[in-house]
Amino acid sequence: MTAPGQPVDGLSDFAELMAHEQEFSGDQGDPAVRRRRRRRGLIITAVCVVLLLAVTGGYVGWALTAPVDPPAVTARAPQVPVGDAAAVTTHTAAASAISVSGADAYLGEGASGTWSATGTGEPLPIASITKLITALVILDASPLASADDPGPTITFGKADHDLYDQYYVQGATIAPMPTGTSMSLHDALAVMLIPSASNYADALSSRIFGSQSAFLSATRAWLASHGLTGTTVTEPTGISPRNTSTPADLLAVAKLAAAHPAIARIVATPSVSIPGAGQLINTNALLGTAGITGLKTGNLGEGTHSLLYTATLDVGAADPLAITGVVLGGSSRESVNATVIAELESIRSGFHQVPVASEGQEIGTISTPWGSTATLVIGEDASIFTWSDTPIELTMDIDTPPTYRDGTAVGTVTWTAGPNTVTAPVTIAGTIDPPTEWWRLTHPSELGSATDAEG
Repeated sequence: MTAPGQPVDGLSDFAELMAHEQEFSGDQGDPAVRRRRRRRGLIITAVCVVLLLAVTGGYVGWALTAPVDPPAVTARAPQVPVGDAAAVTTHTAAASAISVSGADAYLGEGASGTWSATGTGEPLPIASITKLITALVILDASPLASADDPGPTITFGKADHDLYDQYYVQGATIAPMPTGTSMSLHDALAVMLIPSASNYADALSSRIFGSQSAFLSATRAWLASHGLTGTTVTEPTGISPRNTSTPADLLAVAKLAAAHPAIARIVATPSVSIPGAGQLINTNALLGTAGITGLKTGNLGEGTHSLLYTATLDVGAADPLAITGVVLGGSSRESVNATVIAELESIRSGFHQVPVASEGQEIGTISTPWGSTATLVIGEDASIFTWSDTPIELTMDIDTPPTYRDGTAVGTVTWTAGPNTVTAPVTIAGTIDPPTEWWRLTHPSELGSATDAEG
């Protein structure tokens, strides 16, 4: 027995039983002693079993409920493709330039100025493109209220009629102008611009300003007011090779003309019949081809063919592009026209959809300590609209999902090129099963404590 105040527990009882065992070891032959010893043995065994069950039950409960590390997610960015570089057609003429409005986000800042150019940029003869400047100067002095406004009536006299013969012998383009012919300013401008009638350019400019000297003075003032310092006009028709301009100035002239309602409508007209002048065919044979909407041709003979043009180009972007271009000093009208069409088509084809991902494309893995695995995949096909070989940037955003089941969305992949962005979901392919009870019971070193889980 233990002394008063001394702790009593199972081990003390066991020691006491062993002491009694030794005390009565000499009485092994006594039946009563043997019965007492059997009872004590049973008690000891029972205590041991209870202790063993308690320890085992505690381990099992802990093993089956202890937290385990979450699955390890390894994501890798998919390879970013590169679009095919655009091969823009270039001119073999003496000089050319092109401006693209509405595409700075694709082509870079400044595309709406001069996006590309060939030649030295020095002034060159502009031939009948001069008549476009003549029309702008006339309408600056005698405006039309709208594209449909006929404006004042012009009556041509004998001196105007004599211009027909004067320009005929010079080999210039002309249109009938019988003495006494009357037409609106709008119609007279149409005769000057559509078939490029030089006699109408001379007669109309003299009539509006009173003389050629006054017209030229007004033209110089108009050019200066618009900053067109690279342009020289010595007469209103373009028959003189001293009428010159630079590609950059002509792009500016083209934009002014395209912004003028009356001029824009006239130069976009393939043909028209005007009383007194007859049936008129536009010298710009490209109207309606490759999106071309204007503006003016020029020709002083072999090697001097020129074209100032505008086009509306649908490339698949949100809005069509506004193209303004000029070619100076081409070998022939046919070569100029063919190269302009090829140039526009090469710009159009340079805009394209670039595939960046396909549905089911693997971009990562999910694994667990207990051997269950799955993969991360792109959830849908994706492509991005861009220009040429514009670099495509990629970002990934992968979250920890609440469950690891097949089809669960775990994040996104985003591609950006120029102004456009496309995003595709990232999902789980396969299912991560929880660890089995047997794995938990046999891998205690890979189980954490409640404290670890909370931390």
